[in-house]
Amino acid sequence: MLRVAVVGSGPSGVYAAQSLVEQTLVPDVRVHVLDRLPCPYGLVRYGVAPDHEKIKSLQNNLRTVLEHERIGFVGNVEIGAHGLTPQRLLGLYHAVVYCVGAARDRRLGVPGEDLPGSVSATDFVSWYSAHPDAAGNGFALGARSAVVIGVGNVAVDVTRILARGADELRPTDVPETALTALAGSMVREVHMVGRRGPGQAKFTTKELRELGALPGADVVVNPEDLALDPAFADPSGLPAVNRRNLEVVRSWSDRHPRGLDRRITLRFFLRPAEFLEADGRVAGVRFERTVPDGAGGVRGTGTYEDIEAQLVLRAVGYRGAPPVGLPFDERRGTVPHSAGRVLRDGAPSLGEYVAGWIKRGPTGVIGTNRPCAKETVTSLLSDTHALARRTVEEDPLAAMRALGHHPVEWPGWLAIEEAEAALGRSLGRQTVKIPDWAGLRGAALGPG
Repeated sequence: MLRVAVVGSGPSGVYAAQSLVEQTLVPDVRVHVLDRLPCPYGLVRYGVAPDHEKIKSLQNNLRTVLEHERIGFVGNVEIGAHGLTPQRLLGLYHAVVYCVGAARDRRLGVPGEDLPGSVSATDFVSWYSAHPDAAGNGFALGARSAVVIGVGNVAVDVTRILARGADELRPTDVPETALTALAGSMVREVHMVGRRGPGQAKFTTKELRELGALPGADVVVNPEDLALDPAFADPSGLPAVNRRNLEVVRSWSDRHPRGLDRRITLRFFLRPAEFLEADGRVAGVRFERTVPDGAGGVRGTGTYEDIEAQLVLRAVGYRGAPPVGLPFDERRGTVPHSAGRVLRDGAPSLGEYVAGWIKRGPTGVIGTNRPCAKETVTSLLSDTHALARRTVEEDPLAAMRALGHHPVEWPGWLAIEEAEAALGRSLGRQTVKIPDWAGLRGAALGPG
């Protein structure tokens, strides 16, 4: 029997587990999918917006994998300085596959970035998604105007949530504390700003169109920004998704505002240069006007424009955080590897593997994790004979408990699901997420 631990229960981890039990070269593989949280599904639970039911339904597919007879979910177990070290974990399993994602936000590196009222979009997403690590009251929803820096899908998500009425979010699983705060939000103007043009923006067309379908918000586009994009006059050279995006943005620039309660303004060719301050808080962002440089990028013009904002959400991408006890390439933000095998001092480390964003960087869509995981599993299986000679614990969970850990297995997760359904019923809503560690662990582990 080959025992494998997969660290991370998001799509990359679940796909790695699935590849391990569905292959036929090594018939008796048993997999534990470990997670620091007592809940599975990773960013599908804690990163997908609550009003995106179709994407959230991917949890059903991940659930089917985690219910496989040779796969076990093991939550509430941290790997790192405050939990099991990679060295100790490797003593419990023949092999360990790290699928820990990219946990850090990219920095803008401009003055004033850390002023109160300037927060990462990831933190905002974690808050309305009920991540137990999320700060509960760090958002200036008393702001009148908000700036979202970035033109990817995360930027579109947080813009939509800011501009969407709370009543429209009530049927979702958004936590009650976030719903109450959003209901009292004073934000009426949301500026989504990118340093390049709409022809280079990273959002998908479906996400973009959703902004224009919000019943309580106008979408406004500055025609002068569009005129700077060389593709605006002739989009034929763009990939299909970029052409569709440009068509949507063009249609918005041609229509008149409807005078609705909130307004979303899309701005392009503006690069953040400085966060403005008033009374110790962010009061706006100074942007430098950019123009295409002829090589696919942009250059600054030395012309500046200020946009007032009491709330700024930074959505400019993710970066891997160094996993404690593993080698890390700071420049790439990934763990060094060869076809998924972790490299220590340039040589493969037997039994240690990576998949997902910590392997390749924060690129691709959810489906990209399948071939990525398959490559890693192929490497692991080719090492089977050497791995099988390693001496490991007969019962990894018993060893964890002996070390003072309190693993949450699948029945504990089902208890959390039931507790969230009961919470929703008590509030006159559908299922509502439990947003705190005590509530999650109490539901999963029971009294004491």
